[in-house]
Amino acid sequence: MIALLSNGITSEALRNALREYIAPLSSAAVVVTADNEYKDRNYHVPRVIDELKYYGLSVDIFDLDTQDATELLKYDVVEFIGGNPYYLLNSIRVHNASAVIKQLAEKKVLLGWSAGALVFTPSIEIVDKLTPEMNIVNLDNLKGLSLTNTHIIPHYNKFLKLFDKLEDICQAYEQEHNCSIVRLDDGDGIIIDNGIETLIKG
Repeated sequence: MIALLSNGITSEALRNALREYIAPLSSAAVVVTADNEYKDRNYHVPRVIDELKYYGLSVDIFDLDTQDATELLKYDVVEFIGGNPYYLLNSIRVHNASAVIKQLAEKKVLLGWSAGALVFTPSIEIVDKLTPEMNIVNLDNLKGLSLTNTHIIPHYNKFLKLFDKLEDICQAYEQEHNCSIVRLDDGDGIIIDNGIETLIKG
């Protein structure tokens, strides 16, 4: 199962929708790689840990930059936090973690929010349309892991205030790529289980 989240399990609707998948399980890893600067000191990490502990999970912090990706396979739930999608995607490639992440999507519960969700999709190019300055690793190939064919933009309600003509940019992207972008507000998420996608509105 995969869940593409805007900013984590931050709404009652998401908490309830994910309960059937997570509540029977026992262990989780929070992957902090996307925050190339603060890592486990990212200010969202305590909240994310609490969100997982709500289901009774034991929670470890994990970083692809310093730990072998195959170690993630011992966890029932793996959650990728937000940060820099270029950095995260590059790290996944450098550390040969793609195959492991695909196994997690098939056999475990794989959660991602913001940058952590974007890398699971076909492309992170929508970020390049908005904040190309985040590309600190000079990434040329913006293709994501394509664990789903769904394109997303997280934090849509917040981004509307931050970026002029955001909707024009989204619509141009949709035309260029012949796709639809799911606009996720904070508190929203998409649960993908056996190919069936369910949009949860917070």
